[in-house]
Amino acid sequence: MTIGILKEPENEKRVALMPEHVAALVKLNLKVVVEINSGHNAFAPDNDYQTSGGEIADREKVISSSQILVVVSMPSKDTISSLNSGQILIGGLNPLINDSLIEKIASKGVTSFSLDFIPRSTRGQAMDILSSMATVSGYKAVLDAALHLPRFFHMFMSAAGTIKPAKVLILGAGVAGLQAVAIARKLGAVVEVFDVRSAVKEEVKSLGGKFIEVEGAQEEASAGGYAVEQTEEFRKKQLQLIQDHAKNTDVIICTAQIPGKKAPILISKDTIGQMKAGSIVIDIAASSGGNCELTESGKIIEHNQVLIIGKSDYPSDMSSDSSKMFGNNIINFLKLIIDKEGKINLNFDDEIVNGTCITKGGQIVNEKYKKLNV
Repeated sequence: MTIGILKEPENEKRVALMPEHVAALVKLNLKVVVEINSGHNAFAPDNDYQTSGGEIADREKVISSSQILVVVSMPSKDTISSLNSGQILIGGLNPLINDSLIEKIASKGVTSFSLDFIPRSTRGQAMDILSSMATVSGYKAVLDAALHLPRFFHMFMSAAGTIKPAKVLILGAGVAGLQAVAIARKLGAVVEVFDVRSAVKEEVKSLGGKFIEVEGAQEEASAGGYAVEQTEEFRKKQLQLIQDHAKNTDVIICTAQIPGKKAPILISKDTIGQMKAGSIVIDIAASSGGNCELTESGKIIEHNQVLIIGKSDYPSDMSSDSSKMFGNNIINFLKLIIDKEGKINLNFDDEIVNGTCITKGGQIVNEKYKKLNV
């Protein structure tokens, strides 16, 4: 059986599998075909793939010769048009914002698996691309803030006087938020964290952050650990409390997102107007609308001498290690659907296989997608 690695669009520097992953697949008696220059932006040249046992080919041959194709993100419409019925497509397809392309994949008779739909379970952690990429985002967001902030992060004592540590406010204590807490604390900042999920309180405290709790939050066990939409009364209390803390904050890291929904606005224009000059807002939720009212995805804007950085693609900036982590997720999923003889074995009674399958048999079959895509 042949697995094909497709080159990502120019704006995406990651690659679905690195040379070390190819070597692991070859040991399982699988053939791997890699599109020319797929790993270039992740600092994995073609000769490294060849040394690992992979074959380098153009896109047409990769697609025509592969039973399974792996990608980081949703392929283009033209690429989908060239896919063949019966092929398997695996990657971070982000179905909820790519509904028209999902329909096209279904019409081509392609069985697709989106690893951003991995169920939040202990067993699924090794394949969860959202968690692995959020780790990168939380890490890089804090470093980006430190780069732009005109102040020290840590307390600085010298003959010239004492500099107080920076105050960092993190909105959302998911994987990205918790990683941001850890890195900000290591840099010496004082860290406060907001989240509507009381279950993350102890995790925040264990990392050295102070958990700011708003009473009356709604939580649902069925949300799989994600935040859910809140009542208007709660949102008003939450916004007021965030504004009160934001006034004395040097850095705000925004990570709060709700699957299938626009990111909640937690930082208003009025709040930005009351922040200290020179403060920084890093909005990781920019691609889904942003947590800050003034966020523009992919842009850095300034308002009242406060920088607002709308950036959701930090994993692409750390292309080498991000690709290693993403590839490990892919490899673990492939081991779930390929048997010891190297043949495809799709067990749709398996929670992970069923939960990540978006299309099969010419139809969109994922229940989560159907529920959220309304």
